[in-house]
Amino acid sequence: MPTPERHETPAQRSDRNWNELLQELRVTQTGIQVMSGFLLTVPFSARFDRLSDNQRALYLVSLCLSLLATLLLVAPVSSHRILFRKHEKAALVENAHTMARAGLVVFGAAMLAVAALVFSVVVSTAAAIVVAAAGLVAAVLAWVVLPLVSARRY
Repeated sequence: MPTPERHETPAQRSDRNWNELLQELRVTQTGIQVMSGFLLTVPFSARFDRLSDNQRALYLVSLCLSLLATLLLVAPVSSHRILFRKHEKAALVENAHTMARAGLVVFGAAMLAVAALVFSVVVSTAAAIVVAAAGLVAAVLAWVVLPLVSARRY
C-alpha cells in the first residue's frame, strides 16, 4: 500500500534526506574505520613476513580499498563544512548521496578482498576465490536486488 505523499517544502525534504543519510553513514563509517584500523596493523604482526607475494598484493589492494571507502564515507562531513550556511542543502544532499553510494561499493569490495586474504592465508587460494565469489553474490543480492524487489512490491 503506497504511503501518503509527504507535505514538506523542498528545504524540509533536504533536511530530512540529509538526516537520514547521516544515520546511514554513521553505521557504515564505524565498520569501515574499524576494518581500516585493523588492516593498518597487519604489517606489524609476526606472520606478515610469511605472506606470499600474491597475498601481500591482496593485502595492499584490501588496504587501499578500505582507505578509499573511508575517504568516500567521511567526505560528506567535509562537504557539509564547506557548504555550511551557504543555503546549498539540496546540492549537499546530492553530493553526499553520490559519495555514500560510491563508498558502499568500495566498502563492499574491501570486505571481499579482506575475506579473500584471510581465506588465502588460513585455507587456500581456491577457498579465497570461492569465498570472494560467494560474498559478491551475497552483497549484490542484499545490497541491490532485495531493495529493488522490495521497492517494486511496495
